[in-house]
Amino acid sequence: QVQLVESGGGLVQTGGSLRLSCAASGSTRLTMAWFRQAPGKEREFVAAINWSGPNTYYADSVKGRFTISRDNAKNTVNLQMNSLKPEDTAVYFCAAKFTIVLHILNDYKYWGQGTQVTVSS
Repeated sequence: QVQLVESGGGLVQTGGSLRLSCAASGSTRLTMAWFRQAPGKEREFVAAINWSGPNTYYADSVKGRFTISRDNAKNTVNLQMNSLKPEDTAVYFCAAKFTIVLHILNDYKYWGQGTQVTVSS
């Protein structure tokens, strides 16, 4: 059973940075991703990375500001968020799957409980 635990959320001012981490247990060679859900909105995709690391995929809204990376030795995935905006405020969820196509977003099977990111204006 795959388990995902997020950390690193918090409160930051507009233009600031935060780094989220997700620790996976129970399996390796997972495609991993970050999604987010703002109050009153549907969950949306943020970024994904394949298990070996070099292939990444981003939502247009975060390209150039967010960077997804992974440390396979620690079985963790990170999301470095720079130039944060109030519209980035959301609960951020780590997700994982065994399939490998990054742009298919509806087949993530495993989810963390989420971590709150709040960007003040």
